[in-house]
Amino acid sequence: MTTPTYSVDIEPVDIAAYADGNTGVPYVTTFDSGAAGPHVMVMAVTHGNELCGAIAVDWLFRQGVRPKQGKLTLGFSNWRAYQSFDAKNPLASRYVDEDINRVWDTATLDGERVTFETERARQLRPVIDDVDLMLDIHSMTTFCEPLMLSGPLEKGRALARQLTIPEYVVSDAGHAAGKRMRDYGGFGDPASNKNALLVECGQHWETRSAQVAHDVMLKFLEVTGVVDADFVAEHIKVAEAPEQKVIEVSGPYTIEADQPFTWKDNYTGFEVIEKGGTVIGWDGDKEVSTPYDECVLIMPNRIKSRGHSAVRFGRYVA
Repeated sequence: MTTPTYSVDIEPVDIAAYADGNTGVPYVTTFDSGAAGPHVMVMAVTHGNELCGAIAVDWLFRQGVRPKQGKLTLGFSNWRAYQSFDAKNPLASRYVDEDINRVWDTATLDGERVTFETERARQLRPVIDDVDLMLDIHSMTTFCEPLMLSGPLEKGRALARQLTIPEYVVSDAGHAAGKRMRDYGGFGDPASNKNALLVECGQHWETRSAQVAHDVMLKFLEVTGVVDADFVAEHIKVAEAPEQKVIEVSGPYTIEADQPFTWKDNYTGFEVIEKGGTVIGWDGDKEVSTPYDECVLIMPNRIKSRGHSAVRFGRYVA
């Protein structure tokens, strides 16, 4: 399969000024209001080729924003991968050794595997353990509408609905390849008040991804109570909140073959396949079909191979 080519319409911002931070963890800065309130975090560049989060967080730094209550932490997760970004080969900087968004299970974090990403996750872990509410900003390889990944629990869906943007809320349990940061610890515990959201802001390098990241970040900071509504109203660009649609994911299809998944059609996401059993592609020589009627295809991926999710299957729910 030929690797798709992409136009890079946004530019990475320089994050070197944030390297030291003030937490003892590189590229992590915490502002403490001194007043009671939640510890809120915005995380950027979990993947190094996803530029929109860095643009949004850099903008927030430059505004001199401070929390009116609780704490606000701003972080750049895989900063080393981000600093290797090259617009001539934009897919190459996703990570250094492995995907840092698949290492957030206790066994891995407490284990002996040593990669840049496992070491970075262990650095970040004490900070994340103290966070009450987190927004993790991402983007996608496909030209798909922006979506919020709320996790499988009702508390995640409820927080996503409070933000009112983006239009699509996808409730899923993650990937077979490993646990995401948004599912780590109390975020994934129904008995905990901790909560997290992961926003996919559109295609990695399209102009609107930066605007979506900006607006979703502002709504998150407003809903969590760390900034004033007047500041958000002054700077947010979204005209009006759409009617949100919630999709409950039954599971991903995980690729078994050694080569990238072959698609039957040019799916980009949110296609509704009317009949269960409809062939949508091939995993090596194996036909892959929709598991039920009215099946929604979520984030079909054209470059992933064995062990990764080719697509998530879901249904619209009330």
